[in-house]
Amino acid sequence: MRHQMKVKKLSRTRSHREAMLGNMVTSLLAGRMIETTESKAKELRRRVDRIIVTAKEDSLAARRQVARTVKDRAVLKKLFTEIVPQFKSRPSGFSRVVKVGFRRGDGAMVSVVELLTEKPKVEKEKGKKKSGEKKKEKEAVAVEAKGKSGKAKARKEKEAEGEKE
Repeated sequence: MRHQMKVKKLSRTRSHREAMLGNMVTSLLAGRMIETTESKAKELRRRVDRIIVTAKEDSLAARRQVARTVKDRAVLKKLFTEIVPQFKSRPSGFSRVVKVGFRRGDGAMVSVVELLTEKPKVEKEKGKKKSGEKKKEKEAVAVEAKGKSGKAKARKEKEAEGEKE
C-alpha cells in the first residue's frame, strides 16, 4: 500500500526525477502545452501549479525559489512578466491534464498538460491578396532564391518591353 507516500517515483532516482520534471516544467512554461505519459502529466501539473503559486508572490525570495526549478532565464522572465499576471485573480488550478490516447509503440496512456492562459494573439493581414498576386510573389521569391542578379532582371524586363512594341 502507498500510505503516507507523497511522491510518485516514476521508476527513477530522485536526482533524475527532479531534473526531468524541472525540464518538463520549463518546457511547459515556454510553450504553453506539453505531451507526455499520464503519470508524468499528473506529477507535472502538481509542480507547475506550486511554481505559479510561489511566483505570484513576486518577491526576491520567490524568484530564487522558482529559479531552482526553472533554469532558463528567458522562461523565468516570461513566467513573471507574462504568465503570472494572467493568474492574479485565480486562486488555483493553473493547468489542465487532458487524456489524448495511447502511444503506438508501448501502449502507454498519453496526456496533454496545458496552461490555462490566453492564447497568444496572431495578427492577420487585413487585405486579402488575389491568387494572381500570390503567384507573382512566389515567382519573385523563387527568382531571388536562385541568385539572379539585378542585371538579369533588367534584361528580362527590356526583352518583355521589346516584344510588346
